[in-house]
Amino acid sequence: MDGVLVLHKPAGLTSHDCVFKVRKLLRTKKVGHTGTLDPDVTGVLPICIGRATKIVEYLTGATKTYEGEVTLGFSTTTEDSSGEVVEEKKVEDSFSRAQIEEVLSSMTGELQQVPPMYSAVKVKGKKLYEYARQGIEVERPVRTIHIYSFELLDDRSTFEGEQISFKFRVTCSKGTYVRTLAVMIGEALGYPSHMSYLQRTGSGQFSLEDCVTFEDIERAVEEETITEKLHSIEEALNHLPKLQISDTLAEKVKNGAVLPCTEDEELKKEPFFLMINSAGKCLAIYAQHPTKKHLMKPVKVLAID
Repeated sequence: MDGVLVLHKPAGLTSHDCVFKVRKLLRTKKVGHTGTLDPDVTGVLPICIGRATKIVEYLTGATKTYEGEVTLGFSTTTEDSSGEVVEEKKVEDSFSRAQIEEVLSSMTGELQQVPPMYSAVKVKGKKLYEYARQGIEVERPVRTIHIYSFELLDDRSTFEGEQISFKFRVTCSKGTYVRTLAVMIGEALGYPSHMSYLQRTGSGQFSLEDCVTFEDIERAVEEETITEKLHSIEEALNHLPKLQISDTLAEKVKNGAVLPCTEDEELKKEPFFLMINSAGKCLAIYAQHPTKKHLMKPVKVLAID
C-alpha cells in the first residue's frame, strides 16, 4: 500500500498520535506525517504510507494555508488559547478595517520570526517546550519565513470592545508559527494577543476537500476500499517541476545513475525536479550536481523495480 492519505486532523491529538492511529488502522509500520500540527489545531495533515514515506520531506516543505483567529486583550505562555495568561490589557482603542489590513499587509513577504518557547524546535539537543516546562528561558534561533498572502476574513468596518477577535487567512512557508504571527499582530496594534483558533486549510497540493476523517478510514478498511482514499506519489509531488524521460533513460534512473544535466535552462534553476517515465510515473527526484554543473544526480529514488 503506497500513497498519501490526507487526514482531516481532529482537535486534541498530536500529529504523532494521528500517525500511530493510522498505523494501527492500516496495520502497517511505514507511516509518516508531513508537518506537525499542534493538538488544538485541526485540518489538512497529509500522511504518507508505504513507499510514499520517501517523499515526506518534500511535502513538509510545501506551502501551507491556514484560517485562524487572533484575540487582542491578553497573551498566553503558549501563544494560543491553551496556555496560561501572561499579560492582560483591556482594549481601549477601536480599530478600523483599514488599520488591521495595513498591519497584515506589512507582515507579507520575508519576515524574521522567533519560535515560541512552547514548540518542538531544538536548542542544544533539547526541544524548546522541554525548557519551557522546567521554567527555563533560553535564547531561540531567529528564523526567516515567507508570508505569501495575509488577508482579513471579517467584514466589519470597525473593531471595538474590551477584547477584540478577528479571523484571517494566511499562506506561508515551511517553519512559520502562525500563533507567533497572532502575537506579532497584537504587538503592531499595541496590545497583548494570542491565537484563539486555527485550522490548516491547505498543504501543498491538498485542501480540506481532499481530506478524510478517521471514521472514513475505518469504514474504508472494513469495506476494503482504502486504496481509493490514497493519493498517488505523482499527485502529491505535483508542485515540483517534471522532466519526462525515455524508457532507456528510465532504467538508468531506477538504478540511481548520475546523468548529463538537462538542457532545460529553467529546470536547471530548480532545487529539485521529478524524473517521469512515459507512463507518467515518478521514478526519482533529481537535482543539479553540487560540484559538477554539467551533471545531475538523484536525491531520492522512488522506483519500485
